[in-house]
Amino acid sequence: MIRECLSLEAAGFDVTVIAPRGDRSLKILPGSRGTRLRPYPVKILGSGPVTFAIEFGWSFLCVAVRLLGELLRGRAQAVQVCNPPDVYWPLALLIRAIGRPWVFDHHDLCPEVYATRSNGSPNKVMFRTLVGLEWLTLRTASHVFATNESFKENAVRRGVRPGKVTVVRNGPAANEIAPVEPVASEEHRIVYLGVIGPQDNVEGVVEAAEALRQRRPARDWRVVIAGDGEQMPVLTAMVADRGLGDVVEFAGWLDGPAVDDLLRSATVAIQPDLPTRMNDLSTMAKTVEYLGRGVPVVAADLTETRRSAADAAVYVPTGSGAEFADAIDELLDDPEHRAQMRKEGLARFAEMLSWDHQARSYIAIWKTLLGKKLRKSTVEIPRQRGAADRASVGADR
Repeated sequence: MIRECLSLEAAGFDVTVIAPRGDRSLKILPGSRGTRLRPYPVKILGSGPVTFAIEFGWSFLCVAVRLLGELLRGRAQAVQVCNPPDVYWPLALLIRAIGRPWVFDHHDLCPEVYATRSNGSPNKVMFRTLVGLEWLTLRTASHVFATNESFKENAVRRGVRPGKVTVVRNGPAANEIAPVEPVASEEHRIVYLGVIGPQDNVEGVVEAAEALRQRRPARDWRVVIAGDGEQMPVLTAMVADRGLGDVVEFAGWLDGPAVDDLLRSATVAIQPDLPTRMNDLSTMAKTVEYLGRGVPVVAADLTETRRSAADAAVYVPTGSGAEFADAIDELLDDPEHRAQMRKEGLARFAEMLSWDHQARSYIAIWKTLLGKKLRKSTVEIPRQRGAADRASVGADR
């Protein structure tokens, strides 16, 4: 969302973001020239269908009130909405009824996320409800931004015309990544970077470390897990119970420069996501981060991971700890293969995956949707700071 806002600003649009409350003191998006923040409080957090329904209803009400305020101020010539949840389609009907674009930025496949978090046994009524909400959200949009080709295919299956869906991947811009040259070291670093949640299978990283210790001396390698999340207590207990404290290190949540430093020292990166339907159709942000810094990747064989990484990754069938350990063990002993993978990863990031490429498609759609208003604004509205007509309000859950 931040990259989209900055790209809109750079293209001359005036942007407001409606989102759950973060830092109450922030009125302007950090790093932007003047993107306004219109936060709302989150009153209910929990799990289960009832609490989620209440939370989503509260979010809908808060977004609706703030969006109405932006409309009355004349600052909402178009709206972009992100998910989850897929509940904002009634607002799409309102906005489109008054002749303004409503764009759906499809971040998550909510039915598949629910199925994964239900351990593969979702409530059928709840699952069908989520599918229906996704269908309504997709069909009521003026245009859909899909995060990858699988999301686009999903939208087309839901009845959206292919010409109304544009793939806009979510990855860092080239200038966000410091030039990374590998640091020579006698100790290989195997890195996991990202969220540590139930669906991320970071436990598989610990299992891979345990299996790898049976294959090669522990003195020449170390696993570094960088990130945080609700599964962290489970991971720390696993490491302690299995006596892996000498080979597994927890680095915590890192800022940009620290991420660059960590990946500069990485020999191999691991994407432990299991081959579920959700994971097969999703692009993992951590993988793009790895490729952008030229780190060879070991991952389960997933459709969108292959589309992103191609030959910059080694793929294993099921994502078990033993499979990861075997693949990592081979890569640690094959510097030539790692060098080829590094070259491939950097090329794919530079030529396809970086935000610099995505921003062009993203802005082109907005200029098409708002073409008449933009032409009118250049005649009737004096430009300030190079800004065009009030063009976009983002509603992000």
